[in-house]
Amino acid sequence: MRFAVLLLTLAAGSAVAQAPGTRFTIGNQGFATLQDAVAAIGDGEGTIHIAPGTYRECAVQDAGRIAYVADRPGSVIFTRVTCEDKAALVLRGRAARVEGIVFRNFEVGDGNGAGIRIEKGNLTVSQSMFLDSQSGILSAEDPASTITVERSTFAGLGNDPTGNGAHSIYVGNYGALRVTACRFERGAGGHYVKSRSPRIEVTGNSFDDTRGHLTNYMIDLSNGARGRIADNIFVMGRDKDNHSVMISVAPEGANNDSTGLVVERNRATLAPGVTWRPVFVGNWSGEPLAIRDNALGEGITVTARKW
Repeated sequence: MRFAVLLLTLAAGSAVAQAPGTRFTIGNQGFATLQDAVAAIGDGEGTIHIAPGTYRECAVQDAGRIAYVADRPGSVIFTRVTCEDKAALVLRGRAARVEGIVFRNFEVGDGNGAGIRIEKGNLTVSQSMFLDSQSGILSAEDPASTITVERSTFAGLGNDPTGNGAHSIYVGNYGALRVTACRFERGAGGHYVKSRSPRIEVTGNSFDDTRGHLTNYMIDLSNGARGRIADNIFVMGRDKDNHSVMISVAPEGANNDSTGLVVERNRATLAPGVTWRPVFVGNWSGEPLAIRDNALGEGITVTARKW
């Protein structure tokens, strides 16, 4: 995807020194730290513009509606430092938007160090990158809210030394999850997308597991879901922790209704040298799914009922 290449190019040369009062701005007002800027918005609404640079700091949003926007997509890198031993951004206000930011190299003791931990409120992420960390985006539960991720890259994620499981995207019992025009690659364990949301839309993404290491499912709808998985590209690699299924529906119990879940117009293949014979959609829900018009490579079975 062109946007991913652009972000990588910009990020490589983004370490720019900034005067303390000009790094984070709201309108014409500058702040020395991201947390100071968040505090200035409080329970209101505002956009924090972030100057190019590499930042070893984090922030917690407890209220309000805040947009975190890189002045130039890919030029702002947050790395290594987490708040509350969770993530670079810990979000539990009314809503948040994250645009054009690179998150990389996050590790914490419980194995779930993330770029973003969303605990409450709506979240929209666009033109961002999540690299070489335990998790990319990790959520708590908020059945009334929606998480939307678009035009972003997730690579080198899922390495949890505790063995509890980390993933590129893991969404708990949120109202809905939408993932579109994103690239997932080079997984270091876990699933690329794991969701317990009852409503799902995963469209127009690329899942390239060719260089994955001990990865699991491409998409795991842990408790089932209704919605659409469409127009995605899947390539299964050789180094798998679980190579039986590419998309799983309700493997941990059918708590959500999956009736009519649409899986259509996707393309799935096996990487060169792969000898597995996986199932494209493994259905543990016991409910009828709408699986149609998918282009599957040799060795991939369309679907199978699981128990």
